[in-house]
This record gives sequence, structure tokens and C-alpha cells, in this order.
Amino acid sequence: MMEKELLHNTLMDHLGMEVVEATPDKVVMTMPVDARTHQPIGLLHGGASVALAESAASLGSLLNVNPDEKTAVGLEINANHIRSARDGIVTAVATPVHRGATTLVWDIRITNERDQLICISRCTVAIIARKAKSDSNSRK
Repeated sequence: MMEKELLHNTLMDHLGMEVVEATPDKVVMTMPVDARTHQPIGLLHGGASVALAESAASLGSLLNVNPDEKTAVGLEINANHIRSARDGIVTAVATPVHRGATTLVWDIRITNERDQLICISRCTVAIIARKAKSDSNSRK
């Protein structure tokens, strides 16, 4: 799976996220803390942390299914923002805590460069049947 290709022209690409490691058992992604990810007072936006957490969980979920038949979509996410960040790089480490036939649940821990906890998140990802791409030229 070409993770870089998956991220191209997406929210993840726009926010500067990068995949460091991606296996069915663990996903590690990074994201810069800069103008793209700041809230107005110059701190890491909580929504950016949540986007990083869900991105890691979703990628991990995709690695746990047959991509010809199934895909993964976020169903629920929660996050506790523990510490602020103004700059640097944050790293998300996602590990599965449940792998079912229709859902996966992930624990995601986001830390700063000093390995201090920034955010802890839990994300439930739904596994659904992959639909064929529709012809954009056909109209009913």
C-alpha cells in the first residue's frame, strides 16, 4: 500500500501529516505544529489532533481488511487534550484494542518531541463494503 499516495490531496496532506510506520498492529504518524495546525492564539488546534488520531486509526483499519472488498470509515472519536503545543512535531501512535467483523476500536496517543502526552484518543472505525466508483458523467 502506498501511504504517501493515499494522503495526496487530502486533509492529511494539507496538514503535513506523514506516515512513519503502518502495520495492521500499529500506525505511527507525525504532524507539524505550525500555522496550518494552530488555533488563533498560536496553540495546536484540538481539531488538528483529532484529525491526526482519526487518520492513524483509519489507515490502520484499512490495513486490517481486504481492500478489494471492504473499506474503513470513522464512526466515533473522542479526545482528551492533555498538554498544549506551540511548535515542533507531534507523533500519533495508534494500536487496536478491538478487531471485529464490522468495527475496529483504536487507542491513539499523541506526544510531542519530548515524549510528553499531548492528547489521548479512542476511535471506532466502521468496516463497510467497498462500493464501485460511480460514473460522474451519468445522471438520472
